[in-house]
Amino acid sequence: QVQLVESGGGLVQAGGSLRLSCAASGRTFSGYFMGWFRQAPGKEREFVATIRWSGGSKYYADSVKGRFTISRDNAKNTVYLQMNSLKPEDTAVYYCAADSTYYSGSYSPPKANYEYDFWGQGTQVTVSS
Repeated sequence: QVQLVESGGGLVQAGGSLRLSCAASGRTFSGYFMGWFRQAPGKEREFVATIRWSGGSKYYADSVKGRFTISRDNAKNTVYLQMNSLKPEDTAVYYCAADSTYYSGSYSPPKANYEYDFWGQGTQVTVSS
């Protein structure tokens, strides 16, 4: 079983920064993709970013490219989401997720909710204008 615990959410003014953390435990993650999703009130959960645990390939939603950076610390089994230049429209509950499929060769990175097997409980990010 995999456990994912997010932290780092909070209230910040527009233009500010936050760093979210996702501590993972319960399994070896070397073949996984670790993703961040978010869900705003009244909206569907949407893809934000994902990183392959081995190799570190990163992919982002267009809405956050150039502002958000996903990274991982193998020694700590932790994935981070550094969020800069935050906007009110970034307000949402942010979720960490793990896709346990082993990808090799040519592949499309997982960006859909259903592709992820394990989810954290979420952390609230509120950006005030």
